Amino acid sequence: MKYQYRFNILNVFLFQLDLSVGGLGAKKAGKAGGKLGAVVQKIVLPVETDAVKLVNNVCGSNILKEGKDVELKPDSEYPDWLWTLRLGKPPALEEMDPNTLQYWRRLRKLNLRRQSKLMALRKY
Repeated sequence: MKYQYRFNILNVFLFQLDLSVGGLGAKKAGKAGGKLGAVVQKIVLPVETDAVKLVNNVCGSNILKEGKDVELKPDSEYPDWLWTLRLGKPPALEEMDPNTLQYWRRLRKLNLRRQSKLMALRKY
C-alpha cells in the first residue's frame, strides 16, 4: 500500500510540473517570451572604480543592505602562516613526501585519471 501511495504523489507532482511548464494545452496569455514564459532580465552589478576604496577595503565583503565593506589592516596584524600559503599549482608528485596522506591521495587521483583515459581508448 505504501508503494501505491508514493506512486500517486509522484504522478501528482509530475502533473503539477507539466502544468507549470505549460503542458496539456495550457496557454499563457499576456506573457512576454512565448511558450517558455517571461524573459529573465539580467541584473547588472555595479563595479567599484574608486582606487582609494579598492586599496583600503575588501570590496564585496558586505552582504547586508546597510553597513560597509571590511577595511584592510596592515600586514603585521595578520598571522604569519597567511603569507606562506601556496597560491600556485600543487607540487608535483616527485616533490611530495611518500609518508604523507596527501601523497597517496594525489597518487590515487593521478592513477584514476590515467585509468579513465585508457578505458576511453579501449575498443569494445
